[in-house]
Amino acid sequence: MPGLVLELKQDDLIVINGAVIRFRTKSRIEINGRARFLFGKQVLLPDQSTTPARRIYLALQTAYVGNDNERGAGLEEARNLISAFRARTASPLAREMLDKMLSLAVAGECYEALKLARTVIRHEDSVAKQFEIDTETDLPIEEKESLQTAQQA
Repeated sequence: MPGLVLELKQDDLIVINGAVIRFRTKSRIEINGRARFLFGKQVLLPDQSTTPARRIYLALQTAYVGNDNERGAGLEEARNLISAFRARTASPLAREMLDKMLSLAVAGECYEALKLARTVIRHEDSVAKQFEIDTETDLPIEEKESLQTAQQA
């Protein structure tokens, strides 16, 4: 029975059962057997988790592809981050997606939860752009710039 064949470009990442693998050259690999993995643009690195939705994604990613010791902690972190995001958002759509995301993760369907998390990231980016909000500080961009100017004076 053939396995899953992936074509990966130079510098692509794949995470398999907690191990991060970076490809030095374009490669074609075949995965046989059951494994939890993410690859390419599905992988979020810790320094890229700069917004609430991205931090949730990173926690769910850990719950999905982390090693055996990391999965439980990743799920607990996702639960806490989802709760905090849910309490702060005014969007009924975002709350609905967050609730579904958590229920999927708790049920062991972390890959499906990650797909939904990508939708929440796009929603968060859209809202931030629409209202000109800096997603790292949750401040309107004008207010953030005023604070930075005042701190420099």
